[in-house]
Amino acid sequence: MIKSSLKNLRLLWVFLFFCLATFLITYPLGIHLATSIVGGMGDNIYFVWLIHWYQSVFIGGNWHPFFNPWMNYPQGWNLSTTDTTLASALPGVPVSLLFGPIAGYNFAMLLTFVLSGFFMYLWVRNLTRSDAAGLLAGIIYAFSPNHMAQFVAGHLNLCGLEWFPLYFWGLYDLLRAGKHMDWRAVLLTALGLAAIGFTSMYYLYMTLIFSFIFILAYLIFTKFRALRDGRFWIRSLVAGILSLPFLYFCLKPFMSLSNAGGIASRSLTYAGMYSASPTDFVFPSAIQFFLGSTFSRIFDRSLWIEGSFYIGIIAFILCLIAFVMHKKSPHRWLIWTSLVVILSSVILGLGVNLHWNNQDVIWRIPVFLQPLFHKSQTLIYLPASWLFLHLPFYNKMRALIRFGGFVLIFTPVLAGLGFDQIRQKLSPTKAKVLALVLILLVLAEFYPGQYARVLTQPQPRPVDLWLAKQPNEGAVVQMPFESSSDQSQLYYTLFYTKPFLGGFFNANQPEQYQDIQPIMDGFPDMNSFQLLQKLKVKYIVVNSAAYKDFAALDQKCTKLGLVKLTTQANQVVYTFPAP
Repeated sequence: MIKSSLKNLRLLWVFLFFCLATFLITYPLGIHLATSIVGGMGDNIYFVWLIHWYQSVFIGGNWHPFFNPWMNYPQGWNLSTTDTTLASALPGVPVSLLFGPIAGYNFAMLLTFVLSGFFMYLWVRNLTRSDAAGLLAGIIYAFSPNHMAQFVAGHLNLCGLEWFPLYFWGLYDLLRAGKHMDWRAVLLTALGLAAIGFTSMYYLYMTLIFSFIFILAYLIFTKFRALRDGRFWIRSLVAGILSLPFLYFCLKPFMSLSNAGGIASRSLTYAGMYSASPTDFVFPSAIQFFLGSTFSRIFDRSLWIEGSFYIGIIAFILCLIAFVMHKKSPHRWLIWTSLVVILSSVILGLGVNLHWNNQDVIWRIPVFLQPLFHKSQTLIYLPASWLFLHLPFYNKMRALIRFGGFVLIFTPVLAGLGFDQIRQKLSPTKAKVLALVLILLVLAEFYPGQYARVLTQPQPRPVDLWLAKQPNEGAVVQMPFESSSDQSQLYYTLFYTKPFLGGFFNANQPEQYQDIQPIMDGFPDMNSFQLLQKLKVKYIVVNSAAYKDFAALDQKCTKLGLVKLTTQANQVVYTFPAP
């Protein structure tokens, strides 16, 4: 009876297993949830601010979730200029309310590991009826080097991998012939796609492209059997209808922003800068505790955050087994389809032209062909170059290298199917022992080492605490103005709670910011003085350490009539004279 009860609680035990694995592999963050973050004051601190913003919206009832009127003041800031990440950030809001936004961010981030592993486990277990295969696939997926790299960089949006197993699980089941209405497949497909849309526009766009590849490949391998089944069309139609309202609300702010010119188009040269090299798929991550630094000395891993696509030796061997033994699998067409998606992911991740070691590969054209090409050498252009020029919105993708991440979605599935082929030839005890050994080997292969050396405790500056005590009579600006788009400046606004002229604008700069930046760069002069008054600025915070001759700058401020209010550490605060 006890054994039966434990078996009924299997899903709970698996969920707790991924909680424990996440705690251990990210240690010691789990004991500093409310005070520390992994990495410096970078993109992670933006998501700390974002979770606090959602807290003020959904609990405080203030404003619109995707528009902040106090950033980029007075025009306001459409948060769709970067990922809004609602699906990944929302679980952190209750935690933020209780323990602060840093705790909320850390909880939301760690949850992506737990749910990624758990949902991949559910899919692979559904395919194989094997807990061991599901656990192994979940570990490979949850703690992939790319996930760990995005975690170190603080990319909560790109760490939101948990929805892909649910979506492709549903999509695969929709394509399979069935005699009944498979509501689970319909809901998984619709809600999985909606969650991806509310996690990252990058991910939604790429998912739609790879969904087309997945569906087309599967239909070809199965001789278009699904298209001859009326139930397939009904299931697909219902899934599409259910997903439409969610997609409408997640796409609407981005489409409006894009139509208004708020999302920049990239050049081919820019796209080429953020492309993967074949080495990114072969060698361990730069932060792998044993071999990472060795390979980083040999190969250029400057794009390691985006380009850690290593799948691991264990996963590769299991994928190879799945392919070799695919005829014995009831999911042989899924194996072939997954291979097509993986190959497509590699090709698209390589970007618009071929790179090796982050350098353009240049083909020296044979002499007899030079009249045909009208040049002696050329870049080796890849399929993404055609998509970049012809597919809508493709040229708005800031980092084409991210297409390579879909390798890491289907590799665990193949690894799980490969392990299942081995398991069927072993006794239950030997299969469990083998699964445990493989899980430990995968964790050792992916382990990045302790994070104690990269923990940061974000703190307000003395000037932020001083500003918090001042009247709310106007906005704040940070000088030099170029620093006003640093993520840390967003974090500081949490303490002084006043309108701010800046924001996190590294991806797409708002119209007002672009217009005023050239004038603000001339500070202090009469043009910037008049513009600051027009923008209703009350507190001009100047970082004296950023100027070579601050004494001269201070004299100019005095001549213009600015009044010095206080000096807090290196931050000097000026204001306009009373009328």
